[in-house]
Amino acid sequence: MTYPFSSPSVANADDTSMSGDLCLANGTLVLPDRVLTGAVTIEGGVITQISEGDYVPSGAIDCGGDFITPGLIELHTDNLERHLEPRPEVDWPHLPALIAHDAELASTGITTVFDALRAGSIHSGKGRFLDYARAVADELLKARAEGMFKISHFLHLRAEICSETLLEELALFGPEDRVGIVSLMDHTPGQRQFRDLSALKAYVAKKRGMTDDDFIEHVANLKRLQAEFGAIHEAGAVTEAKRLGAVLASHDDTTPAHVAKSASNGVGFAEFPTTAEAAQACRDHGIAVMMGAPNLIRGGSHSGNVAAEDLARAGLLDIVSSDYVPAGLLMSAFQLGDLWDDLPRAIYCVSCAPAKAASLHDRGALATGLRGDVLRVRKLKNTPALRGVWSCGNRIA
Repeated sequence: MTYPFSSPSVANADDTSMSGDLCLANGTLVLPDRVLTGAVTIEGGVITQISEGDYVPSGAIDCGGDFITPGLIELHTDNLERHLEPRPEVDWPHLPALIAHDAELASTGITTVFDALRAGSIHSGKGRFLDYARAVADELLKARAEGMFKISHFLHLRAEICSETLLEELALFGPEDRVGIVSLMDHTPGQRQFRDLSALKAYVAKKRGMTDDDFIEHVANLKRLQAEFGAIHEAGAVTEAKRLGAVLASHDDTTPAHVAKSASNGVGFAEFPTTAEAAQACRDHGIAVMMGAPNLIRGGSHSGNVAAEDLARAGLLDIVSSDYVPAGLLMSAFQLGDLWDDLPRAIYCVSCAPAKAASLHDRGALATGLRGDVLRVRKLKNTPALRGVWSCGNRIA
């Protein structure tokens, strides 16, 4: 079986220099369009054969009917930042944080990640946003080049337009950094994700220990920054994304007007639209909709925004992101499979759809010619449990 992707290209080659041989047999293969009992053969790190039947060749791993799926592809996760700052105002050494983050994602079935790094700092007020993206990116790229990671890592720059130094920080990156995604962030209080200021206050006060007066000052400062820099930074970030060759994403679109602006900017996918109206507008403009696994698993948004399940039932969900819980990505896919009674469609949302959105043409499905990134999954009391993770045919978890 050959899936209609282009062949793996040098442009998409990443840090995985080692490649292995593997045959997973007698598994329940989740292909892009159907489920069947069969085997996946990987040679030199690439899938070379998909065969049907329960026959187990000599040397193959007998999966005993376990699900075999493509590796998960994560476009937006805050997990690295959690490792870099495990508690508020506690800075952890970068390389150990990167290695721990990589190992955690591998253990959850994520084989490709776009690591989200904030670009755009605030050097006044009490936000404590530091210009760290370039420094962390340097260490990440060096570690990747030296083969320190188990999975594939790409850069995702979160362009915070409500800041003082966004364009200066983006200018530090070049096409050689292979930034995959630039997302347009506007966290100005009172709109988008934080229309409800009480929800913002609960989040920020707990995370940063702000007093009531601190919070009032914080809100006023962010609104000032948005008024001064918002339009300039949004236009500049769009230009920088083009210079870097990155896919452009929107974030927290709330109204059809937000989506229309995103479309005019050339946005390829929308991260976490906050209303059904915005999600429908994305569909109307041909923009893929991404929602968070925690929202889906918990049954709703922690910020009071639209429920991912409602969008899924309405046919307005295209991509799922683990967001802030890496283990949630696999769990959400199987939950969607039950909701839709269509496991291939659900797995597509965490593999092929994000690969297409990020312009990665060499992975994302069980298909000949694609990378040998595969998972072995068994359902235990209706919960998916990983029994093996392979990247380019090498076992990593």
